[in-house]
Amino acid sequence: MLETSARLLRLLSLLQTQRDWTGGELADRLGVSGRTVRTDVERLRTLGYPVLATRGAVGGYRLGAGAALPPLLLDDEEAVAVTVGLRTASGGAIAGIEEASLRALAKLEQVLPSRLRRRVNTLQTYTVPVPRDDAGPGVDPAILTVLAAACRDRERLRFDYQAHSGADTVREVEPYRLVNWGRRWYLLAWDIERADWRTFRVDRLRPRTPTGPRFTPRELPDDDVAAYVSRRASAAAWRYRARVTVQAPAEVVAERINPAVGTVERVDENSCVLHTGADTVETLGVYLGLLGADFHVAGPPELLAHLRALAGRYARSTT
Repeated sequence: MLETSARLLRLLSLLQTQRDWTGGELADRLGVSGRTVRTDVERLRTLGYPVLATRGAVGGYRLGAGAALPPLLLDDEEAVAVTVGLRTASGGAIAGIEEASLRALAKLEQVLPSRLRRRVNTLQTYTVPVPRDDAGPGVDPAILTVLAAACRDRERLRFDYQAHSGADTVREVEPYRLVNWGRRWYLLAWDIERADWRTFRVDRLRPRTPTGPRFTPRELPDDDVAAYVSRRASAAAWRYRARVTVQAPAEVVAERINPAVGTVERVDENSCVLHTGADTVETLGVYLGLLGADFHVAGPPELLAHLRALAGRYARSTT
């Protein structure tokens, strides 16, 4: 009986991997006959697990969605990943899930074997999170769900949006990706009216339902969606902007500059232009100091004054 129970747990674990399994594949994994697999599948159904079966040459089994959430089986690595994820979510930027995350975390940590609890605690002890800005915007998880579903189903989306200037608009887009950057969530979408790619702050939009018709997906504006969104999000919030000519190859500068800092435009083999910006000229001064090459910047005036002050300070430090 113990052997049968262990095999049923192993079978359930395989079926929970969100893929179709043929009877032969399951038999090979479990080391039993196809008849035993069919018997075990019926046992799981009797216990309330909705195991779906398809007939034919490529038929197989998979676990369907039921009326109630069945017990989940996690291996060691999965259990550690989920525990760490819940601890992170309990202090994250998605409003309203902190309490639920803590409840789920308490249940999971209660049943973790001591060896896994030590691994999780060690990771937590020696990992230093960046302190979050409590004044940062929270995002309604229900809105994230609507946006993610529209991205998945390739359905047009209309929503009310408050721009950075405070103006209220109604936008219609083809949604593609959700990107989490720091304490903020962004939606990358093709704006129908403007016929261009746009990045929207999720905390500033309110979807209108139902969603619109399906669309044919376009090629994304960048293979690295996260870097693309971070560049756009940074530029939208910059108070000071600068165009910097750098006496170094574009490839060298690009390796030293984070995509969130700015974009690099090649001029020739030995020079490039850095388009950058920041909320303060002091921050811009730090960026330029990281270039490790000669550069020329024409403005803004506040940045020029700050660089002159820095030059004087550095010169005095060596006398």
